Amino acid sequence: MLEFSLNNVRMTEFGVGFNDHERKIFSSVPANANMKIVLQNMANATMNLMQSDAFDPEHYSPAEKYGSTKHLFVPADDHIGNDARLLHDAIQIPLDADALNDPSDILWYFARFWDNFNRKLTAVRRATHFKGILSRNSVTFVGDYLDIIEDDIFVLDKDFDILIDSAGIHIWRPAAFESFANVKQLILDSAQNNIALLGQQLAFLDIQNIQNYASTRLRAARYLASIRNQNLAGITRDALVSQCRSTHVNIEEADGRIIVPTSQIMGFLEVLDRRRYQVNLVPGASERFVAARRISVGP
Repeated sequence: MLEFSLNNVRMTEFGVGFNDHERKIFSSVPANANMKIVLQNMANATMNLMQSDAFDPEHYSPAEKYGSTKHLFVPADDHIGNDARLLHDAIQIPLDADALNDPSDILWYFARFWDNFNRKLTAVRRATHFKGILSRNSVTFVGDYLDIIEDDIFVLDKDFDILIDSAGIHIWRPAAFESFANVKQLILDSAQNNIALLGQQLAFLDIQNIQNYASTRLRAARYLASIRNQNLAGITRDALVSQCRSTHVNIEEADGRIIVPTSQIMGFLEVLDRRRYQVNLVPGASERFVAARRISVGP
C-alpha cells in the first residue's frame, strides 16, 4: 500500500525532465485543474495495475530479469534508488512555462502530489508518447466545424512507470526504473566496493581475478550488487567448494584459499547468488541448471 491517500489530494504539480551532460534537469510546468485530475487518475490506474499484479511486491534485484511490467519495490534506504529519489526529495522545482517548447528533448514527465496529511507522492513516466504533435495534423471542433489546432499538443499515457512515496519506490516498468534511476552506472560504480565487501565476508576467497573482471562487465557487477544482499556470513569454505564442484564451476585451491579462474567467474557468482543448482530426481542422473530468476519459497 502507498504511504499516501490518492483520494485526498490537495495539491498537484506537473513537470518534465531532460538530460544535460548526463545530469537530469527537471522543470515544473503550469497545469490547469482538468490536467491535474487526469494526472491523479493516471496515478490511481498505476496503483490498480500494480496491486492486480502483486499486492505484496517482491524487492527489486539488479541481477533479476523481469518482463516489461512487474510490480516491484525498492525500500527508501536501498542505495539503488538514490538517484530516482532526488526528484521526490526536491524541495522546489524551478517553474518554466517554456519547458515544452522543444518536445524532442523531453525524456520524462512527472507529477508530484501532496495529500491532506502533508504526505507526498511522485509519479514518473518515460516520455515515449509525450511529444509535440505537428499542428497541421491536429484538428478539433470549434462550434459545428473542424478547425486546425495552431499549437503543438501533447499526449499523456494511461499510467506511470514508477510511484515514489516516503517508504520507497513502487516499480511498474522495471526497464524504465533502471533508466530513470541510472541503475547500470550505479552498479558499475559500486562493483569495487561490493567486491571488497565480498572479500571481507569470505576471507578464504581470493578476489583479485573477480576484481579485474567485474569492474567493466555489467552482468558480473549486477550479480555482485545482488550478492551483497545475500546471507554470506554462514558460508563455509568446504560448503562453497562442494557447491562449485557439484554445479561444474571449476575453481582452484591454494594455501587454503579459493581462486576463481577468469573463465569461471560468472559461474562462481551464480553460485553465490543462489542461481546454480543441481537436481537429482533420476537416480544416477544429476541435472544442473542456471536460474534466470529465482524466488525464495521459504527458509
